[in-house]
Amino acid sequence: MSAAAKKKSRSSVFLSLGTTAFGALSVAKQAKLARKESDPLRLADAIISSAKIVTGLAILYRELKRLGDDDVLLG
Repeated sequence: MSAAAKKKSRSSVFLSLGTTAFGALSVAKQAKLARKESDPLRLADAIISSAKIVTGLAILYRELKRLGDDDVLLG
């Protein structure tokens, strides 16, 4: 297994999920402000950032699922 493909621990995946979800709150505030000010550049930035967050959450979910598959007690 290469260094890039090294598995994360369960706690680090949960920490990453939490920080990513916290970042989603910041992006939501940014989008709300952009709509209020009718700022198309900030709105575009918020949309791109939200796509990044969704992708990150999907990757972390997949990693968490893989950790569960390797866990003997989970099944």
